[in-house]
Amino acid sequence: MEQDYTRIMGIDFGLKRIGIAISDPLHIFASAFTVFQNDEKLFSNLNQLISEKNIKLIILGMPSDEETSNTSIVKHVKKFKERLFKESKLEIIEWDETYTSVIAEKRIIESVNKKKNRRKKELVDMNSASVILQEYLDSRK
Repeated sequence: MEQDYTRIMGIDFGLKRIGIAISDPLHIFASAFTVFQNDEKLFSNLNQLISEKNIKLIILGMPSDEETSNTSIVKHVKKFKERLFKESKLEIIEWDETYTSVIAEKRIIESVNKKKNRRKKELVDMNSASVILQEYLDSRK
């Protein structure tokens, strides 16, 4: 029997940074992986990671409407999703990201000893992506 070593990627979109989480090959656990700057190199970085890690599915955090009534972040996320699909040709599932930053911050407080290191915004972005992905993985059980 041939093993399936594909992984699933979770993404927490931000105007400045994109948090990335990746599942294990069995699609049970999500791990905070990295953060990419939201700049001109973003899609080449994402495509390289998708190829290296054998990503087969993307879970994209989507803000809920009440959370974003005063902002246009949803428009940015939708635009990002369209381009990511064009570039990767992978299925992208939108996932409600309500409270993921709060959960991520609690995780960081519990796991990062130095207060100075807890303030790194990259940690919140990666961990938010991990929460999004873990919620999706758990929903499949």
